[in-house]
Amino acid sequence: MKDILPFFLFFKKYALSRAFRYGLKFEHAKDVVVALLVVKRGKYSSSFLNSSFFLLIVTVFIAGPAIAENNPFDDSTDNPPRYFQSTSLSFDPFENPVTTIVSAKPRSGVETYMVREGETLATIAERFQISVDTIKWANGLKTDTIKIGQALKIPPVTGTVHTVVAGDNIYTIAKKYGVDAQNIVNFPFNDFADPDTFQLTPGQALYVPNGTIEEKKPQNTGQQFFAKIQAGVQGTSSFIWPSSGNISTYPVWYHMALDIANRTAPPVIAADTGTVTYTGCLAYGYGCHIIIDHANGFQTLYGHLSSIEVSAGQAVTKGQRIGVMGSTGRSTGTHLHFEIRSGGSLVNPLNYLQ
Repeated sequence: MKDILPFFLFFKKYALSRAFRYGLKFEHAKDVVVALLVVKRGKYSSSFLNSSFFLLIVTVFIAGPAIAENNPFDDSTDNPPRYFQSTSLSFDPFENPVTTIVSAKPRSGVETYMVREGETLATIAERFQISVDTIKWANGLKTDTIKIGQALKIPPVTGTVHTVVAGDNIYTIAKKYGVDAQNIVNFPFNDFADPDTFQLTPGQALYVPNGTIEEKKPQNTGQQFFAKIQAGVQGTSSFIWPSSGNISTYPVWYHMALDIANRTAPPVIAADTGTVTYTGCLAYGYGCHIIIDHANGFQTLYGHLSSIEVSAGQAVTKGQRIGVMGSTGRSTGTHLHFEIRSGGSLVNPLNYLQ
């Protein structure tokens, strides 16, 4: 025990002296390095920065995919990747003329539109996404004829616009135009004095979506009128087309006549000058029809009319309006049945029409 204590004291003194000696050497070496760096200050900074940037890029490319694949906050694997492709578009104002585009937002009321050159009721109806009949009903038009600069009322929806009068209610109006009362209530731009009872105000415009106005057909009175040819009233033996539309039936041996169909029910005109020798409405056959004698061996017949605007014994000139196309008698749709007779026998109208 006497020798151990002196040994530890000696070892402590020896360790401290050695540590002090190594510390002096370290400080000396550090002073040399510091002096060298101070002298060469800035010489290696560029190389150090370039090397660091290169190591950073290498780390991103090597470790980036692994980090992205195991990222717990990324849910992109649940959704399929989206690919976007850009396309360069060119516009030539001479190849693609600028046109007016009607706003797609809902129209809340009747608009006024001025007819432009080259427009028809069909093109205007397509432009505003409503039916041709809707425009005709709103403007009181009987034919498809319109002119440049004419002001047309354009309802916001296909159907009719009803002006409320005293005593009207949504049920009577719905029945009048052939729709369900709920159609009127559902239209968002219809106003009611009382939303609970759907009370209407006299004079207000009520929109009836998909409502239709049924044309009054001439009543079948059974009356038929005959007349003699007027002296001095003679045709030219050349005939013009009596109405506008598409030929739905061409002349054949069992139907030696032309059927001219047009759902807009245009007017019917006299194909040549002559005397109206017959007018009448039947529940069968020709329905409401007119016969004109041209005092030169020819007669023309106009069948299935919705209205007759001349009377028996009346002299008419070529092109004069005599009635309106319809679907009376034995008919399945609005059209004109047109015959030409020569010497009392039916002939092919296509051989005489100009």
